[in-house]
Amino acid sequence: LLKTWPTGPLSSMTRTRSASTWSQERSMKWLVLLGLVALSECIVIMPLTKTKTMREILREKNLLNSFLEEQANRMSDDSASDPRLTTHPLRNALDAHLTCGCPPSSAPALPVVNTHITFDHQKSSTVRITRRPFRILYGSGMMNGVLVYDTVRIGNLVSNDQPFGLSLHQFGFDNAPFDGVLGLSYPRIAVPGTIPIFDKLMEQGAISEPVFAFYLSTHKENGSVLMFGGVDHSYYKGKLNWIPVSRTESWLITVDRISMNGRVIGCEHGCEALVDTGTSLIHGPARVVTNIQKLIHAMPYGSEHVISCPVISVLPPVIFTINGIDYSVPAEAYIQKISKTLCLSSFHGDNTNRWILGDVFLRLYFSVYDRGNDRIGLAPAV
Repeated sequence: LLKTWPTGPLSSMTRTRSASTWSQERSMKWLVLLGLVALSECIVIMPLTKTKTMREILREKNLLNSFLEEQANRMSDDSASDPRLTTHPLRNALDAHLTCGCPPSSAPALPVVNTHITFDHQKSSTVRITRRPFRILYGSGMMNGVLVYDTVRIGNLVSNDQPFGLSLHQFGFDNAPFDGVLGLSYPRIAVPGTIPIFDKLMEQGAISEPVFAFYLSTHKENGSVLMFGGVDHSYYKGKLNWIPVSRTESWLITVDRISMNGRVIGCEHGCEALVDTGTSLIHGPARVVTNIQKLIHAMPYGSEHVISCPVISVLPPVIFTINGIDYSVPAEAYIQKISKTLCLSSFHGDNTNRWILGDVFLRLYFSVYDRGNDRIGLAPAV
C-alpha cells in the first residue's frame, strides 16, 4: 500500500482534523516506510545441490590423466591460434534451477551429452536467434555456437530478452554433471556487446541490492545456497571483512602473503587471486605449489598429489593474509579424503602467476560479491 502525502497548503478539512487522526496518519506513515524498507531488503535465496566435480568423475573412471593431457594440448593449440579465447579452470558443479524459453522447455539431449537436459529453441515463442558466433575454452572442455536471446529464469527471478550462448559443438563435457554454465562475473569478460544476467537483473530492477552471496556447506549435500539481492547474516559468524576488487574484469583481489608455521611460503610481495565458486581446488603458480606439496609431504601421483591420511592431524594450516586479515585453511580442509588410506592434496599448480581460491577456501568463508562497490566480503561460515 502506497499513500500520497499532502505537500501543499493545508485545506480546511485538514486544519480541523483531530490530534488522534494525525497520530493515526503518522503511525500509518511509519508503517508504509517500514514496509518499503522491508521490500528493499528482500533477498532471493536459492538452494544448491552439490554434485560430483568433473575431476572426481574422471578420476573414478580412470580418465583424469588422459583428459588433462589431451586438454592441455588442445588449450595450447587453441590459445596460440586465438589469444582472445576465454579460459576457465576445471569446474566444480553446484546445481541450481534455471530454465530458458517461454514456455520453459527441455528436449532430448544431444548424443554427445545424452545425460543432459538441453534447451530446445524451437519450442520457445520468445527466442531470438542471431548469427553471431561465440567460442569459450574451459579447463574442462570447450564449446562454440551462436548467441541467442530469450527469457531466462533463476528460481523466481526473470530476465527478459537475456543474451546467452547456445552451444552447437563441444568437447570435454561428456561426463559433466551439469547442463550448462551460469556466469556471474563482470561484463568485461562477457561476449562483447552482451549483458550478463546479473547486470540484466539489476537493470530491470529485479533485485533490491547489486549483491549476490554464496554459502557452500562443508558436509551437507543440500546445504549450500546462492543469494541474490542481499545477505542472510545467519550463514556466517562475526562481521564481513570487505576486500576491494583489484581489477573489475573478474572477481580478482590482492593477497598480501601466504604462510605456514609463521613462515611466508608464497606471495612474498603480494599477488593476485581469483575468488571462484566454480573451481574445486586452490590453484597457484606451479613453483610455489610444488613447494607447498613438499611441506605437507604430498607425493606426485599422475596429475595429482597423494598424502598419507594420518598425517592430517599434525599438518599446520595454510594462512592466506588478505587486506591485513588472516584466513586460515586447516589441513582438514586442504586434504581430501578419498578412502580410509588414500588422501589427496587440494593444491594444484598451474603455469600462471595468479592464485584461484576455489571451494576448498570458500567452504570455510561465506562470500559476498558486491557489484555496487566493487568488493568482496568474507566471514567465517557457520
